[in-house]
Amino acid sequence: MEAADVPRAVGAARSIASSLGLTTDDAIVLHDSNKLTLRLLPCDVLARVAPAARQVARFEIDLAQRLAASGCPVAVPDPRVEPRVHERDGFVVTLWSYYEPVTPHEISPAAYATALERLHAGMRGLDVPAPHYTDRVEQAQRLVADRNRTPALADADRELLGDTLRRLRRVIVERGGAEQLLHGEPHPGNVLTTENGLLFVDFETCCRGPVAFDLAHAPEEVGEHYPGVDQDMLRECRILVLTMITAWRWDRDDQLPDGSRLGTEWLGRIRAALDRDGPDVFG
Repeated sequence: MEAADVPRAVGAARSIASSLGLTTDDAIVLHDSNKLTLRLLPCDVLARVAPAARQVARFEIDLAQRLAASGCPVAVPDPRVEPRVHERDGFVVTLWSYYEPVTPHEISPAAYATALERLHAGMRGLDVPAPHYTDRVEQAQRLVADRNRTPALADADRELLGDTLRRLRRVIVERGGAEQLLHGEPHPGNVLTTENGLLFVDFETCCRGPVAFDLAHAPEEVGEHYPGVDQDMLRECRILVLTMITAWRWDRDDQLPDGSRLGTEWLGRIRAALDRDGPDVFG
């Protein structure tokens, strides 16, 4: 979120919580990216704040409730207030249960895989509208092709990213196999370690595709514990996901801290992965 908007976003969250009878003497910023995540105290509620023009808050609340009802490991809206989307001062605000982190902070690959498998099992039976994962690949392709949006990207690197996205998208689609509703980005930053076990958060990137696409966002060791996954497809999905997130780091409007350095570092990782796997990575 733009720095100039943060005070207003915090004010909107506190105002809404207070209007619902929750005491909010303080707000601690836990995460700031395309949306702001706050811990409101002393009521101890988690507020997620996003610009009203760019949000899928209603979808996230509905999906979290449906997944929780089926026993999936997900964070849920705060039970003290009605689970709904609030709008104020150009922002949408949703209020969630706050989960105190527990040690150890490092998640075991086996526990990670089990939690993700449970999430996928619950998502498999849901019929909800969601984009296909290839839509997100296409977004990355358009970004790479747009020199105005990625002005710092060198020609050789632009060719590398564009070619890798195009070819891996084709290879993975041609592999076929089962597809289902996915989290979209179940990386460690979207997994909470709580007294209730591992819980997944942030479903705004929900999409449909093979489970290997989700697993590609998790640490490599997790894939070794997930039953029945196609390891060749997982290897291809890992390179595809790495290429996508590398493309986003070159967006002139990218707000990820240290994003420029990461974009350069990940270009090297893509080249190393392609050199290591050779032409087999493209089928």
